[in-house]
Amino acid sequence: MASAAAAVGGTLAWLGLVIARNLTAPAGDRTFDLTVRGVEKTGERTIVVLDRTTHTGASGIYCLILENGGWVRLSKGIVDRGTGRVGRVVEDLSGELRAGDKASWSGIFFSSPADAGLTAMDVWVPTDVGPAPAWLIRPPAGPSTTWAIHIHGLGSPRAGTLRGVQVAAEAGLTSLVVTYRNDGGGPTVGAGRSELGAAETDDVRAAVRFARENGARSVILFGWSMGAGIALQLAKDPELGVVVNGLVLESPVLDWVSTIRANCSRASLPEWAGAFALPWLNSWPLARLIGLPNPVPLRRFDWIARADELTVLTLILHGTHDSSSPFEVSSRLRELRPDIVRLEEFEADHTMSWNSDRERWRTAVRGWLTSLGALG
Repeated sequence: MASAAAAVGGTLAWLGLVIARNLTAPAGDRTFDLTVRGVEKTGERTIVVLDRTTHTGASGIYCLILENGGWVRLSKGIVDRGTGRVGRVVEDLSGELRAGDKASWSGIFFSSPADAGLTAMDVWVPTDVGPAPAWLIRPPAGPSTTWAIHIHGLGSPRAGTLRGVQVAAEAGLTSLVVTYRNDGGGPTVGAGRSELGAAETDDVRAAVRFARENGARSVILFGWSMGAGIALQLAKDPELGVVVNGLVLESPVLDWVSTIRANCSRASLPEWAGAFALPWLNSWPLARLIGLPNPVPLRRFDWIARADELTVLTLILHGTHDSSSPFEVSSRLRELRPDIVRLEEFEADHTMSWNSDRERWRTAVRGWLTSLGALG
């Protein structure tokens, strides 16, 4: 009996180890898990045929990133192609598109600032672990004294934030689009593993200092997914809290425990399996075993427990179908702090609110910035 219990305990510990290692894994190559089943051309209209999935059949505008390096921007047009297949109307194509091509579905709609109609300057933010590249984007009317700092999420490149940078630029705000350690673009530290925002916050703190040294009197933090958790940490920073005037949070990670549970379910594991990953993240010796230099203080990122500490006006944009960062957590935060939290709901998956309804997303952010008095 004791040996059986030990075996079960060992299996659960191993499962926790695997989950923790996958969650903190070094930035890797994109997975191309879709196959282009056909390409149909009728006059000037091109339709790409794909297997029907929750994503490929979703309403909105999205991008296919091709393994051959091409980008395919898809319009709202959806065409039924029978059982198991769906046709998506191509809005714009960069590169070749052929049947049999491998592709990845993405909410990232712009590959670069120029692709988003923005003019950017490459700058380097000095951090404690080395210089971190960033894009400095000034609005057409010239530099502003309020800057927007755009913080991408775990496993996503900084280009993903350009959907929000467009709105900030149109509002007259200078934007700084940052990288941080071990994100695939910033400095590589140690084993290259993510510390889930705990250490990455230091690098974004350095970016806010960079903004202040270059003309910013106040900042608005645009945080995507894990980037939202970083933004919330900075809003409570004794040094920076006085200059953070607002938070725009897309699909925010407001509690890592609920996010880990949701991602277990997404990976076809029982949600309760996530509990066995927590000691590997929280405990000093176990964290070192998975390649982290320090344990991750998960309680520091629980903004439901810390709701009373929030002081900065916050706009949350979140999809009700989010399979990674549960929408219900954002809804709960709004219930706890209706005085400072505004929540905009979308029928979308993780970080795809903009894609599901671009104009409503843009209108919501622009209106909120206006109410905040943050226009440049």
